[in-house]
Amino acid sequence: MDGGPVQNILYLADSYKVSHHRQYPPGTTSVYSYFESRGGRFPYTVFFGLQYILKRWLQGPVVTKEMIQEAKELYSAHFNNDSVFNEEGWNYILEKHGGRLPLRVCAVPEGTVVPTKNVLFTVENTDPMVPWITNYFETIFVQVWYPMTVATNSRIQKQIIHQYLKETNDNLDPLPFMLHDFGYRGASSVESGAIGGAAHLVNFKGTDTIAAVALLRKYYHSPMGGFSIPASEHSTVTTWGRNGESSAFRSFLEAFPNGTIACVSDSYNIWECCEKVWGEELRDMVVKRGREGGAVCIRPDSGDPASVVLKCLQILGNAFGTTDNSKGYKMLPPYLKIIQGDGISYRTIGTILENLKNHGWSAANVAFGSGGALLQKVDRDTQKCAYKCSHATINGEGVDVYKEPVTDPGKTSKRGRLALHHLGGSYTTVQHAEADPKLNVLVPVFENGELLKDYTLQEIRERAELCLDDTDVFKFLKEEEKS
Repeated sequence: MDGGPVQNILYLADSYKVSHHRQYPPGTTSVYSYFESRGGRFPYTVFFGLQYILKRWLQGPVVTKEMIQEAKELYSAHFNNDSVFNEEGWNYILEKHGGRLPLRVCAVPEGTVVPTKNVLFTVENTDPMVPWITNYFETIFVQVWYPMTVATNSRIQKQIIHQYLKETNDNLDPLPFMLHDFGYRGASSVESGAIGGAAHLVNFKGTDTIAAVALLRKYYHSPMGGFSIPASEHSTVTTWGRNGESSAFRSFLEAFPNGTIACVSDSYNIWECCEKVWGEELRDMVVKRGREGGAVCIRPDSGDPASVVLKCLQILGNAFGTTDNSKGYKMLPPYLKIIQGDGISYRTIGTILENLKNHGWSAANVAFGSGGALLQKVDRDTQKCAYKCSHATINGEGVDVYKEPVTDPGKTSKRGRLALHHLGGSYTTVQHAEADPKLNVLVPVFENGELLKDYTLQEIRERAELCLDDTDVFKFLKEEEKS
């Protein structure tokens, strides 16, 4: 997470932005822009990740003489033109501000759950000599779309799991560990895995993306943001040979004699494995582990998830016995669970849990692992994220700025300086002139190179927690299915 080939913050912009300092109207002294989700797949967004961007890239003295000279050479070659790069402007920032960025950022507190089509943060220059700087950093600011969208995707799945758990179990205790992040290997880079994995941990506490807990430790004051358990993979089972599957599991149980472990069990025949290996050959070891407070999570990893999970539960129930909870749903012994880590997304979790419910099984018997669908099957258009200029000061006069394309009214942008009102559980974006400071939830988080708010993961989790005012997730899923 050191930025790889990019260490120079002058490279955090799309190429065309390097030329924009010469394109604003003469007399422009202020450019004010905002970021929003214009709509998209999910009806709300969980705002998360801006603090990482601010701390990682923009906090403190971040412009040096060496950076300016390096950028001057690169951009001269890139544009095949010596006059595009704003050397004078960057030297001014270095000399006048000591390399600190003269920007003010106001944002909703991280973890806030905000309906789409509302302002989430605003950016403006604080020095009238460099109005171009506001939109120069659009590129890096807009990349908050990724952690924000992953956090939203994760929370939608939490709502679904919560509902089934509430209907079919005595309590909600298992919820924080019922969706585990399996997405590290499927992420586009180590940094993507870290950022997306951290976003998932806003809602849950289980992960195998170790880079995510490292990011949360460094940027969000979280000594340990997520937890895992020893688990097998196919290589640690299949190297024992087809006839050695039972020996592989026995060795694993003996190597980690205490606590909870997870065993992938579909290397050959998942039904025989559940019935003969777990239910007969290793049954006593599993029961003994349970008496000592441990547990075994059996992981199928292929086939139709809804039918495979149900059949595995039925086989294990026959072998180990079941009880009925207070709501009348079947429970495996507390030392035994299924973890389904294949084909999991916000669209499939409900299907699996509905099938279990219809067959009399509690949702508490199963946990889920999600990889690509959690961290990778999202993009900036998932929530239609955009950063647009809405106000400028030109020759001392404030001007509301907007776009209104005739070919796509959905891309019409907001006008003026903005505030976000929160009243009675509802959010409304209003112009600053109409804003009530008592209702405005946008707060200054960064100014002139200094971080003004430093949120902890715990604070963020509390804001993002499920609540009575939540969107009806099942209504949303039905409407999405129709469309």
